[in-house]
Amino acid sequence: MEPLADRTWENQLIDPSLERESKPRLRGLTMVIDKGLGVHAFQDMLEVAGEYIDFVKLGFGTTSLTPFPLLKEKLGLARLHHIHLYPGGTFFEVAYTQNQLDNYFQTLRDLGFVWLEISDGTIDLLPEERSRCIREACVHGFRVITEIGKKTKGSISPVSELAQTFHQDRQDGAEYIIVEGRESGKDIGIFNSQGDVDTEYLLNIHERVESESLIWECPKNPQQVAILKLLGSKVNLGNIPAEEALSVESLRRGLRSDTFFTFGGQS
Repeated sequence: MEPLADRTWENQLIDPSLERESKPRLRGLTMVIDKGLGVHAFQDMLEVAGEYIDFVKLGFGTTSLTPFPLLKEKLGLARLHHIHLYPGGTFFEVAYTQNQLDNYFQTLRDLGFVWLEISDGTIDLLPEERSRCIREACVHGFRVITEIGKKTKGSISPVSELAQTFHQDRQDGAEYIIVEGRESGKDIGIFNSQGDVDTEYLLNIHERVESESLIWECPKNPQQVAILKLLGSKVNLGNIPAEEALSVESLRRGLRSDTFFTFGGQS
């Protein structure tokens, strides 16, 4: 008999959907938010779920509160698992407001960051200034993710405005664009005050942009289920809590009851 350590599950048991793409993926991306994991917790997360995580965002301005040696260690671990680690957009907004963008870009490069996020969720940026910042980041050699939407409770970006910003960001060099959903997932963007998905709003956005370049922030399980059922298992999802990475991957493959008959259950 083959040693247990050399055995694995049959493909139909690992992925009942038979559709999940392996890394490096261009769609079906999962972005996890790290709000302050230590190295051991970070390593544990990657050992268990690293194959199913594509991006890890260092939430808010926590990058500035994390010692440089720890940041470099996290970057090294992420690279080993083919994961892109990047600082959250709020840290960019701090650097912009404090007139420290050059220092911000240079220090991130020195640390070894390849990706960064540009947003205006808290501050106000004129469209031309947003474009300038994206282009400047690209000139510094970064790969750019942007975020659309304000963090103010009840804030909703009109579909036409969101689509226009999306296309301009892409033209300026952004590779992925996040739709704001915050960590609460309530009363903002595509979510109402109860955290339910505004299906009509979501589908209107989906029809107006290149969906493979869009990342939907959806921190709550019911939201993840709703979006996956609406847009399919290859939709990009973000702001996933670290402990929920395997849960989201199970949803994508039909390994949870919520999506068993949507993506799995074939005989």
